[in-house]
Amino acid sequence: MNTSSYDYLVVGAGSAGSVVAARLAADPRARVAVIEAGGPDDHPAVGIPLAFPTLFGTEHDWDYRTTPQPGLAGREVRVPRGRILGGSSSLNANVWTRGHRADFDGWAQGGAPGWTYDDVEPYFRRAERRTGTTGPGLYGTDGPQYVEDVRSRLEVTDVFLAACDELGLPRSADANAPDSTGVARLPTSQRDGRRWSTADGYLRGLGRENLDVRSGLHVRRILVEDGRATGVEAADREGRVVTLLARREVILSAGAINSPQLLMLSGIGPAEHLAEHGIDCVRPLDGVGQGLQDHLFAPLIVHCRREVTLAAAGSPEAQAAYERDRTGPLTSNVAEAAYFAASSPVHAAPDLEISFLPAAFVDHGIDPPAEHALTLAVVLLQPRSRGRVRLRSSSPDDAPEIDPGYLLDPAGEDLRRLIRGLAVARRILGTHALAPYAGEPWHPDLDLDDEASVEHHVRHRADTVYHHVGTCRMGTDEEAVVDPELRVRGIAGLRVVDASAMPVIPRAHTNAATIMLAERAADLIRGA
Repeated sequence: MNTSSYDYLVVGAGSAGSVVAARLAADPRARVAVIEAGGPDDHPAVGIPLAFPTLFGTEHDWDYRTTPQPGLAGREVRVPRGRILGGSSSLNANVWTRGHRADFDGWAQGGAPGWTYDDVEPYFRRAERRTGTTGPGLYGTDGPQYVEDVRSRLEVTDVFLAACDELGLPRSADANAPDSTGVARLPTSQRDGRRWSTADGYLRGLGRENLDVRSGLHVRRILVEDGRATGVEAADREGRVVTLLARREVILSAGAINSPQLLMLSGIGPAEHLAEHGIDCVRPLDGVGQGLQDHLFAPLIVHCRREVTLAAAGSPEAQAAYERDRTGPLTSNVAEAAYFAASSPVHAAPDLEISFLPAAFVDHGIDPPAEHALTLAVVLLQPRSRGRVRLRSSSPDDAPEIDPGYLLDPAGEDLRRLIRGLAVARRILGTHALAPYAGEPWHPDLDLDDEASVEHHVRHRADTVYHHVGTCRMGTDEEAVVDPELRVRGIAGLRVVDASAMPVIPRAHTNAATIMLAERAADLIRGA
């Protein structure tokens, strides 16, 4: 058996793990290892912003599926998760949005003191290296994570902004202002037209000599002795067992799906569920795997009358432009602008995002149609529905059971808000500004004047935005998995540092908030 010892072990080299590992290794006296099941991030598609869907279903993706979803006409939903250095930051649409002030103030009020907007805002700044023209003092400018505007924005994105102006929709000062309400362009995690993941910014960018990056190791369980996490047991690509020991702490950063799975495989979780799979319960924690939240979107797609969309991205000219100087449509992050809106006057902060995608975004963009089209993606930012992650078996090689519970909130408010958002999207497409562009509906069976038809459309075509959070929730109550310092309750030397610790999903694409959480966690671990 191969055994190594470190001060800190970080499980998962993704959006959170890369950050916390690199920050802990700032202490030259500490020996740190970050362990990644996947391999290096050297696939050509990783660096090309628009190419992210081509990585879905490959060896770089855990390629999960949900259970059949009653709220979505019994469909199973694809759940891409990065199995690669950089994790999902190497597979996502590189949108950089922090969230609304109300998100983090809500965390603190709900039982996570120390996580107000004013508490976390410095950690966003610490991460950011914002380039170009920005609002004065809004962003950090010397962090590891590059944040840039889309390098070659499309003409039709400007038309979308003009259409929103025509309707009198408010302009946001910036998509990352404390109050993000309104219409804005979406910044990206890119550098000079290329994706900039946490592997780029933190693992390579900070260059820690005392940080071991151990890829190709699938962690199978956390080792616990006398109530303390002492290390992990992993398997290499040949199936050989590798044991890594931690003198100080084990930090679990495997994401909102794999972190609760790994806790349960290690005997930490709901005792009855563990017993069903023959796993000895080391620490009963009923909250492990509960509280799964995700952003669901409903698409409104029309054919485009002009050849001005991302359908041209596959042309030789577009590829030549990207190879020559990192310009052209391949630099697009797909979602170039958005309207963050409240679905009714009852909501003081946005609960919907209407993203503008200059393409027909269907089937996760894996095999994009050749036709020019426009998509308005209506995203439910504050879902009331909750789901869970459970084990299928006691084998680490079996995918976990993922049940987001989409559209199953008892009052049916999630469905109603998506329908309201589709009505706003329809108004945007009906403006004079978009009239020369917006053609026939992509889905001819959708009758926007018929409520039953709209509901059928949502249930049969709504899909994930890949923002899973909440399955190892932080808090001070008995159902919380970790405390506000991200320590697993009842197990010494073990923390969860990733999106699973978020108590409520932010009103934003979640990668920036995950990086922020890891930045702050590093300070908590070091006692700073």
